[in-house]
Amino acid sequence: MRSNPLPPNVTRLIEALDGGLVVLTAYSQLQLSADMPAPFVQEANFWWLSCIEQPGWKLAIDGARGKITLVRPKLTQAQVVFEGGLSDDRALKLSGAHEVIAAEEFEAFLRQAHRSHSMVHTLKLHNEYDFVVNPAQHELCAVLERIFDAVQDCARPLAQLRAMKTPSEIAAIKKAIKLTTTTFAQVREGFDSYSHECEIEADFTRSFRRHNAHHAYEPIVASGKNALTLHYTANSHKLAKSQLVLIDVGARVDGYCADITRTYCARPTKRQLQVHGAVERAHARIIALIRPGLAVGAYAAAVDEIMKDALMEVGLLEDRSDDTTYRNYFPHAVSHGLGVDVHDGLGSPHELRAGMVITVEPGIYIAEEGIGIRIEDDILVTETGHRNLSGSLSTKL
Repeated sequence: MRSNPLPPNVTRLIEALDGGLVVLTAYSQLQLSADMPAPFVQEANFWWLSCIEQPGWKLAIDGARGKITLVRPKLTQAQVVFEGGLSDDRALKLSGAHEVIAAEEFEAFLRQAHRSHSMVHTLKLHNEYDFVVNPAQHELCAVLERIFDAVQDCARPLAQLRAMKTPSEIAAIKKAIKLTTTTFAQVREGFDSYSHECEIEADFTRSFRRHNAHHAYEPIVASGKNALTLHYTANSHKLAKSQLVLIDVGARVDGYCADITRTYCARPTKRQLQVHGAVERAHARIIALIRPGLAVGAYAAAVDEIMKDALMEVGLLEDRSDDTTYRNYFPHAVSHGLGVDVHDGLGSPHELRAGMVITVEPGIYIAEEGIGIRIEDDILVTETGHRNLSGSLSTKL
């Protein structure tokens, strides 16, 4: 066993859980079609603790002993030939782990650990959306429940730790934001030259890949009524000069995400300018609220009042108490955490704290007029207030 010091994120987790045993799993590789694997994105908590991007690995952290063990997946020769693999030496270097064991040794390792730990911490399955979830966490829990007296979910403490960004994490987010905003500015400069949504997506993809980066999420390039679908990703329609085009794109750099939205139009109408102006003013007012110590509930209440002002300004809301109409035109939350995941959990905090990075993304969506407008920036909560990390990019239509 190597005697290297524990990585900082592992140390933070051990302190948060007062020692104990943590066992986590990477995601499994899933099928795309026939014999093709789907593009793989690692489970964020596993990556945050290990820096391992390959599927199938497992991680055990014995907080009482200060020991990190990696479990190597069992790969067929065909998998190694076609997909490659990660060597033990490389895995140890990436993760700071002390040892690597084979998948065949995993259950014996857990039974030995049970002699010192009656309870184990892991990530239990959280399916908040109607997705078919990756099976890895469910399969790991089934093994742990056979061996340990208690299996404790550590999702919330992990989210609370990841919410507080370190200087190196903030630096990575800034790099992702800079690449994204630079590309947005280039797209805006040549906006009149585009004839289809896919051309805009292609220029973002080209820029990201030329800088050895990827999209942090499926890009959204939604013209006209397509912008009424919040996560529209077809990006295939023909553009019209008088149509609004909502572009929601972010790069992933060094494992961290940007998430930025602008709405552009080659020849906006008076109505489009009016609605965009209302969103733009709401966006600035909401950002101005952000400071450490601001209660999350108070922030949400203030946002509601600002967005109701915006809807009343453009003639869409008459009664401030009419929440049904309000949510019809503004149907999503205004903020979420940002980090390794584009929708990073914040661990259900009571208030904003310095070190958090959140989005601010007000929007107005008018189905009867085919108008969808959103403006989104990435905001760092500082000791004295906030910093708009993507503020260099103009919000103008």
